[in-house]
Amino acid sequence: MPSSEEIFDKVREALVDALGVDDDEVTPQATLQGDLDAESIDFLDIVFRLEKAFDIKIERGELFPEDILTNVDYVQDGKVNAEGVAKLKERMPFADLSKFESNPIVQNLAQELTVQDMCNFVEHKLAA
Repeated sequence: MPSSEEIFDKVREALVDALGVDDDEVTPQATLQGDLDAESIDFLDIVFRLEKAFDIKIERGELFPEDILTNVDYVQDGKVNAEGVAKLKERMPFADLSKFESNPIVQNLAQELTVQDMCNFVEHKLAA
């Protein structure tokens, strides 16, 4: 199992290549969309690069569970309800959803995912 530092270095490299950002912009606290300007389409490239870098398979919806965010049982008027937030926490144990939970607007979730969340995800996958 690679160290946390090795995981961060590979995640950073994947993000630099996928997003065309500078190394120094990719910090653990940087948000993928807010700070690094990742768009929906970029997530496919990021997933591909992470799979290749770590020799893992990332299933659709595993990193970003769209099925929950588009389910009317969990989302009303653009906001994720308590049951939906609980489901997200189950499916995304690698992400700190505390900030999202205080204002669970669907669009906020992607905006709040950080580089550290990506590292945690990879660590979670490698440990499984």
